[in-house]
Amino acid sequence: MIRSAFLIVIIVCGSVVQLPLKAQPSGNQINERVNTVNTAVPFFRITPDSRAGAMGDAGIAVSPDANANFHNPSKLTFAEKDVGISMTYTPWLRALVNDIYLGYLSGHYRVDELQSIGISMRYFSLGNIQFTDRNGENIGESNPNEFALDASYSRKLSDNFSTGLTLRFIYSNLAAGQQVNGVSVKPATAASADISFYYTKDLEISGTPANFSAGLNISNLGNKITYTQSAIKDFLPANMGLGTNLKVDVDDYNSLSFAFDVNKLLAPTPTEKLSSDSTTLAYRKKSVPSGVLGSFSDAPGGFREELREFNISIGGEYWYNDQFAVRAGYFWEHATKGNRKFFTAGLGVKYSVFGLDFAYIIPTSSQRHPLDNVMRFTLKFDFEAFQSQNQGGGDNAN
Repeated sequence: MIRSAFLIVIIVCGSVVQLPLKAQPSGNQINERVNTVNTAVPFFRITPDSRAGAMGDAGIAVSPDANANFHNPSKLTFAEKDVGISMTYTPWLRALVNDIYLGYLSGHYRVDELQSIGISMRYFSLGNIQFTDRNGENIGESNPNEFALDASYSRKLSDNFSTGLTLRFIYSNLAAGQQVNGVSVKPATAASADISFYYTKDLEISGTPANFSAGLNISNLGNKITYTQSAIKDFLPANMGLGTNLKVDVDDYNSLSFAFDVNKLLAPTPTEKLSSDSTTLAYRKKSVPSGVLGSFSDAPGGFREELREFNISIGGEYWYNDQFAVRAGYFWEHATKGNRKFFTAGLGVKYSVFGLDFAYIIPTSSQRHPLDNVMRFTLKFDFEAFQSQNQGGGDNAN
């Protein structure tokens, strides 16, 4: 039998995106108590690509690339390139352990002037876990992991507006084959869907060319999930994200973009302290429609607490000659809802058929935190540039 502590370690490793960067507030008043929204597969809340990761996790309305599959698939039909592929590697929580990582592979293809399709995969490895029995004896090792496979379709509805639909398969294996208190643990599976919208418009600001865009992505709407035979299941991290972006072409070589995103989990707010007593799990027993729709009005602290469940991302991006980028941003979450607050920075370089992006989370407190110094690395491929090079080489050969 596994000691409960080891399962707790696994779950904490997957859920640590919700840990505070600073000491949590204390007090007996309901409006001041820590009351985070809890969901299964919390790795879905980790921004997988370096570009948005360097802009405070803002990516819903920034100019589209292959990573739009995560942030807002409806953007794909407005992508500059007909084909694009992106790969990202994120060593996660290295302040705690050295073998947890997130891998992300994403690509898109333009079918015609009105339609595009995209596919992506996220793989989250929680490293190596050592299991022991009640006496501390070794009973085996495991490599907990989770992944999601996505397929997206986007279509233009006008010259400036598009919509998108994503279908997703989710697999989560935290401790399959083991037992906790006599209950067998099994891999969990689920299916979910996203619906998204995107608007973009070219304009001028004091005679300077610019572009304004806005996006909405309602993601991870799907069935509840469980790792045992329990009738009480957990919600997926359904999310509503709304974003805007303003890009200004300063001149032929320099451009600036400013992005602003707001996100809210569409899952029930705990209405009582979580415990093993089933009478205190009423909010977890809600149906998916009830949980999603009620997430705007179920906080025990009323409207004031509901407002605290909105996260804010602010980011900026500078490009020189469309070849070198500098990015920065800030992410904010209320102290009673997780208290993640951090600055981000990053660089981007385009060279021939390749592009490389880097992102870094900047520590903002003298108190050490697992999110400190997290880095992301993204490699992009430009197939149109590759084909142009090959055609050019063939012409030169002739």
